[in-house]
Amino acid sequence: MLLGRTANGLYWMSRYIERAENMARLIDTGLRLALTQTSAAADEWMSVMRSAGVSQAFDESVGSYDADAVIDFLLRDPKNPSSVMTCMENARQNGRMVRTALTREVWESVNEAWMALRRLLRHPVDERELPQVLEIIKRETALIRGSFQGTMLRNDIFDFARLGTMIERADNTARILDVKYYVLLPSVHWVGTSLDNHQWHAILRSVSAQRSFRWSYGDYTAANIADYLILNRRLPRSLAYCYLGINEALGFLADEYDVRHPCHDIAQAQSKKLRGLSIADIFETGLHEFLSDFIRANARLGDQIMTDYRFH
Repeated sequence: MLLGRTANGLYWMSRYIERAENMARLIDTGLRLALTQTSAAADEWMSVMRSAGVSQAFDESVGSYDADAVIDFLLRDPKNPSSVMTCMENARQNGRMVRTALTREVWESVNEAWMALRRLLRHPVDERELPQVLEIIKRETALIRGSFQGTMLRNDIFDFARLGTMIERADNTARILDVKYYVLLPSVHWVGTSLDNHQWHAILRSVSAQRSFRWSYGDYTAANIADYLILNRRLPRSLAYCYLGINEALGFLADEYDVRHPCHDIAQAQSKKLRGLSIADIFETGLHEFLSDFIRANARLGDQIMTDYRFH
């Protein structure tokens, strides 16, 4: 059985790597949606910061919601605990702590990604270069994920790392959806218009799901896109898929250690809830309300996993 400290390092290494990529995706979402702005640009970027959960830290540190300040805060500000560079620093630190639990390829990919992004983000990023920078961030984190998937033994080390990835990914997909539908759509009067549809397309692109959506659904409607990102169990970034992965990893840990914890019941209940919903049910009760509840429940599950497996 892994020591809690080792499990903690694996879990948080994976969460921080996923968070770095997800922050790039959230910035990409804001950038794409800003192209359809119908209000002040500052309001749009404020919405992104609120969704990222860092608006309070930004207000205390910077306060001016212009694009350059927001982008710099999300990419490289050390005062932002969720900035891309802070996440990569923390991922490397956790990876270094559990280096003996990782294959050489995984450790080297983490270290090389950290070095590459440190060079890339040494200076503020010009908005014209931002799309290319975001693609590099996503590529570097994908290389880590590829080396991890291709070289790691499927044991408890793998399971704790996978839990970190899936908890973080579920949180981010919910936040990206929330940026679009609750915060950035200017008015309910825009629902179903070309502006609404363009923003939904931007959401699909930001999670690399536009082409696969065309394979699975016919029409680009809000209901279909939301269904894809929330309930479709084949999309790697959907909420339902993330919880399939969470339950599978927890199941392997239960078998490995021959013990079940409260986190197992919480995760299974959340999966059952997702399976029992239709997108019509979610829209009827309110997409923002559903996503807010999901984000809180997902965070509680993460805390319960750390408690049950004695992370310290």
